[in-house]
Amino acid sequence: MPSVPDLRLHLVTLGVGDLARAVAFYTAMGLERRDCDAQGVAFFLAGHVVLSLFPRDRLAEDATLADTPPQLFRGLSLACNVARAEEVAELLARAVAAGGGLVKPAQSVFWGGTSGYFTDPDGHLWEVAHNPFFPFDAEDRLTVPDQGSA
Repeated sequence: MPSVPDLRLHLVTLGVGDLARAVAFYTAMGLERRDCDAQGVAFFLAGHVVLSLFPRDRLAEDATLADTPPQLFRGLSLACNVARAEEVAELLARAVAAGGGLVKPAQSVFWGGTSGYFTDPDGHLWEVAHNPFFPFDAEDRLTVPDQGSA
């Protein structure tokens, strides 16, 4: 009996209204674009995950879903953790300078870290956080301590 593969997150695709504008934003944010032969889609290296940008209407068509206008809050955020608390405000400022919107400025949060939010030009919500309890390993992956099951 064949084994079922493990679920892993390799790629996040954002449906965008204007591909060129979205590419300019994520390039200004410092992500490295990968130049491949795919037309009408853009791929960026984003740590251990690839961020892809695809026209929203085409993404809806591909998924066989109706392309309805997005709600203000979609119940989803992407997140970027940083190594130092002061980097939260720096990355939020970079997003605003690149054409994003500031949703929540960097501030201390109840769980003991620093966090803030921005949106990209298409309204995708990003959290930028410094969590002193989730350090990075030698390969720059975020580690989440496991205290065992309760």
